[in-house]
Amino acid sequence: MLLSIALLIAGIALLPLGSNTLVSGAVAMSERLGVSPLLVALTVVAFGTSLPELVVCLQAALTNAPGIAVGNVVGSNIANILLILGAAAILKPIACDPRTGVQDGLVMIAATVLFGALALGGVIPRWHGLIMLGLLAAYVVFAYRREAAGPHPGDTHLTEVEEFEGLKNRSWAVIIGAILLGLVGVIAGANLLVTGAVDIARSLGVSEEVIGLTMVALGTSLPELAVAVAAAMKGQSDMALGNVVGSNIFNILAILGATAVVVPVVIPDQILHFDLWAMAAVSILLIPIMLTGRRIGRVEAGLFLLAYGGYTTIQYLGVEHILGRLAGA
Repeated sequence: MLLSIALLIAGIALLPLGSNTLVSGAVAMSERLGVSPLLVALTVVAFGTSLPELVVCLQAALTNAPGIAVGNVVGSNIANILLILGAAAILKPIACDPRTGVQDGLVMIAATVLFGALALGGVIPRWHGLIMLGLLAAYVVFAYRREAAGPHPGDTHLTEVEEFEGLKNRSWAVIIGAILLGLVGVIAGANLLVTGAVDIARSLGVSEEVIGLTMVALGTSLPELAVAVAAAMKGQSDMALGNVVGSNIFNILAILGATAVVVPVVIPDQILHFDLWAMAAVSILLIPIMLTGRRIGRVEAGLFLLAYGGYTTIQYLGVEHILGRLAGA
């Protein structure tokens, strides 16, 4: 058990380190090649920061651990809204610009509905994965054209790119080395995380779904949490909302889509009957905020954090047991 915990912790530590190193190298390479900051933010940074989730899902699916693969995505999306937005808004209330927030929010809801519809079949086959990746490409093109047509194209994404510009003046050898080293770090971290999580689940008699929805999801969401807290402390907490919505869209369309293309994704019963609906509920929770431009204040943030604590507690008490008691009542 101690070895499994050590593997889990090592994986959680190595994933964000590898991801940040890889993204820093990729951003530096893109800027050397003359790619615009807006396009870098929407592609290199967005894909790079989602790489831990992708590699973890692929590793889990390829090792026949679908509970961890699907649980990672569903749990990450729930954590992004309840935990990350809650933590950021506790530090500084978050405001939303209805003009762009509604569009991205509706895309997030559409992706969630699509995932739910595909999941009802019990398996997401390769051709469904290809459809999801095609929809993601369409969304990236749409977002790029929308931002490029604005009065200050790319301004809202400059901060995201600046966070990873540390290598832009270094030599090509250093830049390429960072990309390769970061890629190795992400792959190794994912392998350690999945191995440790599966071993812990078996040792404690807890389902892989629960481990994926909680420990693994939280571990892969730590980079987003760190970015959100850092932005809030700099007085830029409104960035957290856009990052969370974008991350949730990428998790569904890119992570699940790419994983399904490599190996069909089996949807565990617990996730199909409970957690998928929980993810949909917390996603819909954001729509009134985006429509009205209402702030997420400290009271709402506290409720978000309490809800996440309650959700995690339910997982370890036993979702099926609780649902059975409610049905009996």
